[in-house]
Amino acid sequence: MTFDLPASAPQLVKKNILIVDDHPFIIEGYKNAITRYNPKQYEFLISQAHDCRSGYDIIENNNNADFDIAFLDISMPPYEEKEIFSGEDLAKLLLKKMPSCKIILLTMYTELLKIKTIIRTIQPNGLIIKNDLTFDELLLAFDKVMKNEKYYSQSVVKMLNQSTHNAIEIDQYDKQILIHLDKGTPIHEVLQNIPISLNAIVKRKKHLMELLKIKSGSDHDLVKEAKSKGLF
Repeated sequence: MTFDLPASAPQLVKKNILIVDDHPFIIEGYKNAITRYNPKQYEFLISQAHDCRSGYDIIENNNNADFDIAFLDISMPPYEEKEIFSGEDLAKLLLKKMPSCKIILLTMYTELLKIKTIIRTIQPNGLIIKNDLTFDELLLAFDKVMKNEKYYSQSVVKMLNQSTHNAIEIDQYDKQILIHLDKGTPIHEVLQNIPISLNAIVKRKKHLMELLKIKSGSDHDLVKEAKSKGLF
């Protein structure tokens, strides 16, 4: 007499997921979408953080396994001591420490230039405007990224398809001027770090004011507007 051995259950594929968002209800939405994704094939191990500091600590913890996918909100409380000011900075840290990790970024930004800057600097696997965010949208994005495809939400695609005639382009000297204005660097130190004349700096700053339509003439307003458009 022979007995058939019971078929062994298929081995679940483990995936390490990181979620960093300062809104608890959005974190729960991510977790619900992830855990409902193909539960017969995958086992998801989820780590979560609520700001740049806690996200940094998880990423830098050498006891943690590398993450396969990370969901990162772009706008979060910063960790200034480590110069981690946003989800973009966490994404850069992740890509440096865990280059195979797939990044899904979520943002409230709807400025074309900012979106293009995010795509250029991070090259995320997924980019979702929060106004587009629904459970189905999140599940679709996760499915695409799991299949090694990129996913941009509808608003991102629409912006990228727009004419670029309104896009603002600045060069490296302009960016350095903005960075020094943001830091409050004295003008004599600016001149030491940027190889152009004081007159050229003044002209460039005036041009930036015109480009960004800053009527107040305030350096603070210039820097604030330039940051909002992702110019530096």
